[in-house]
Amino acid sequence: MNGTVLTLPVAVPLLAAGLLMAVRGGRRLRLVTALAVNAGVLVLGCLLLARGMDGAVLHQSVGGWPAGFAIVFAADVLSALMLSVSAALVLAGLAFAAATRDDDNPLFTPLALVLSAGVYGAYLTADLFNFFVFVEVMLVPSYALLTMGGGRHRVAAGRIYVTVSLLASTLLLFGVGLVYGVTGTVNLGELAGAATRSTSAALAGGVVLTALATKAAVVPMHGWLPRVYPQAPPAVTVLFSGLLTKVGLYGIIRVYAVVFDGAGYRWAITAAAVLTMVVGVLGAVGEQTLRDILVFHMVSQIGYVLLGLALFTPAGLTAAVFYLAQYVLVKAALLACAGTVETVYGTGRLDRLGGLAGREPLLAAVFMVAAFSLAGLPPLSGFAAKLSLIRAAAIDTDYLAVGVAVGVSLLTLTSMVKIWSGAFLGKEAPPKPEQSSAPGAAVRSAVRSGVRPVFAVPLVALALPSVVLGLAAQPLLTVAAAAATGLTELPPYVEAVTR
Repeated sequence: MNGTVLTLPVAVPLLAAGLLMAVRGGRRLRLVTALAVNAGVLVLGCLLLARGMDGAVLHQSVGGWPAGFAIVFAADVLSALMLSVSAALVLAGLAFAAATRDDDNPLFTPLALVLSAGVYGAYLTADLFNFFVFVEVMLVPSYALLTMGGGRHRVAAGRIYVTVSLLASTLLLFGVGLVYGVTGTVNLGELAGAATRSTSAALAGGVVLTALATKAAVVPMHGWLPRVYPQAPPAVTVLFSGLLTKVGLYGIIRVYAVVFDGAGYRWAITAAAVLTMVVGVLGAVGEQTLRDILVFHMVSQIGYVLLGLALFTPAGLTAAVFYLAQYVLVKAALLACAGTVETVYGTGRLDRLGGLAGREPLLAAVFMVAAFSLAGLPPLSGFAAKLSLIRAAAIDTDYLAVGVAVGVSLLTLTSMVKIWSGAFLGKEAPPKPEQSSAPGAAVRSAVRSGVRPVFAVPLVALALPSVVLGLAAQPLLTVAAAAATGLTELPPYVEAVTR
């Protein structure tokens, strides 16, 4: 496979978004176009992943500039895996938007395409400045998607999101400028190990990591996430959950592995991981709506990925990559369940729901699978992911991390039982229209009697990988191990991106 294909995941979605804006076709045309584009990205991502498993790092220099100045794209196992998982998430998210009718707005699909282009570019770029550029390409449409439909709560959430995002982006750009100032380059290959050779480079890299931690909602920079995501349209929350913070996590992993060579600062990353796990799971305890609870758990699960990075052993990194890949789909499945309930029944409050298991057996089954996976119960993917992390921490004799990981999993299970008991069991108590807790959204409970079949496709598509990757975890573990090898053995990546 030729490296010239690496720009396609960025160029094609942007081109499609522009054409949809110019043509202004119907809703079906917009949906089919977006699904076709992202299906193509998924196929390409799988091909890149297969090529990367052979040890190849595909690369492409854009702009005709010499080495060190060219815009470089590169695809190793980690970036190809995240590209593939993200494309699968976008496909399910678009299908879910069609079910909830969030895509009725003619701007929704073009904005989602621009968002996906920024995400794909962030995974494929091989220099820090262009990573910043693609993060901004990703964030600009997210502002509009978040506030789509208006409403006081949604606009207030948009203000918080814009403020925090701009501050984090400013800090990121400042950090990239510092890196360039002290090293003379922003090419990741040329920055390999720079923080181990220079205190100034380490400090500059620390600024970049801090900015990325804010975007990833790592504690204590997490406060914006629970205030923002529950207010977004249901389909937008599903898309955001698997894309925005995950780009931040990917950036942290890549920068720490390459620039810091995985050396030093383990205490800081471990502390951030433990705090993120604990604060996130405790934050969910007092919440009373589906999305509020699940969004706090999103914070908590980020800590598990950071724990594997803190270990920075082959076993730890393998577990972190495996956890990240399966977690994208698990969390999206849970939020899709919450969004379905809000769309159909007009509320996500536990005290205004009940009896959903009897009325909506498919929805109940999807929620149970995803919830048990998030809590780490066998035989689902979350169990394999958490077991791998706990085993890696135990091998490294980090028993505090083992204890925290197990304890947080138990508290996560408690929250999932709370949702199940409040929303899916008990008496049937459909909410009245005026009881809706979906800020800025029209209450649809008066016109729908239950979950329509159109919801089944995205719900099942998001939940099925939890079962498959739990019963047959070895293929993804093999891919994750190859990604971990690429993070610890840098020469192939460095050679590719500095040509």
